[in-house]
Amino acid sequence: MDWIITEQSDIGQRLDKHLTGRLPDLSRSRLQDLIRDGHVTLNTRPAKASVSLKAGDAVSVIIPEPTSVEVVAQDIPLEILFEDKDILVLNKPPGLVVHPAAGNPDGTLVNALLHHCDDLSGIGGEMRPGIVHRLDKDTSGCMVVAKNDMAHRRLSEAFAERRLSKIYLAAINGTPKETQGRIQNMLGRHPVDRKRMSILYDGSGKEAVTEWEQLSVHQGCALIRCKLLTGRTHQIRVHMKEALSCPILGDPIYGHVSRQKIPSTRLMLHAWKLSFQHPIHDQPMNFEAQVPAEYAPWL
Repeated sequence: MDWIITEQSDIGQRLDKHLTGRLPDLSRSRLQDLIRDGHVTLNTRPAKASVSLKAGDAVSVIIPEPTSVEVVAQDIPLEILFEDKDILVLNKPPGLVVHPAAGNPDGTLVNALLHHCDDLSGIGGEMRPGIVHRLDKDTSGCMVVAKNDMAHRRLSEAFAERRLSKIYLAAINGTPKETQGRIQNMLGRHPVDRKRMSILYDGSGKEAVTEWEQLSVHQGCALIRCKLLTGRTHQIRVHMKEALSCPILGDPIYGHVSRQKIPSTRLMLHAWKLSFQHPIHDQPMNFEAQVPAEYAPWL
């Protein structure tokens, strides 16, 4: 595309924020991905999303063609909570992977969506139709899927700008010292085990905020209501383990399954409630995914 030349009024702006205003068809997260992958140059050189602009800077953005990924439609049952021409909201069961990846080439939510819908968006650099956010394989509950590019862009912006309400239920191994609280810290990759996330104390990572409340206790294990104010990878799992010293029951990464007070065959984390403004019509949308039977002892 043509060069974007910055002006006096652009001085001090972050590169990604500046491009969001100049290229409104692309979400900020999409632009950050383009910057990270080297498709954005500042004065002919790759730059970081956080760099501050100066007057006269020349910015170039190249948007690559989406990488075609062979994903087949599969008839996998879905529990749909709501659907119109723009979005689909579903209750994801535990054990269902969201999109194909190494080790899970098919049998995913994306495969099911391709069978259910014939008009899904394919943006974000790969053909991951309509996926705006994800839940871990063993997490159940509410997910929203975009069915066209405009809905995808606006929902992505809503997630990035924290304009959604996300409430989870977590059954944890033990009981915390307090009955409610707010956890706020920085999360990032564990310095040794790169497959895990961890609370970081060196100033790196990204801010993660969880408000929590203990709802009930069964056999020494508490049911916790978690409200996510940010959406970091494994946020609740890390906060329960490292901030409350009570890992989620059934967590094979952050817990010790053999030391649980109550046996569990799944990760006891459920995306219970999801609220947001409709990306096209702007009306309030509120959804609740039925609490799975495994949580009955706490209810």
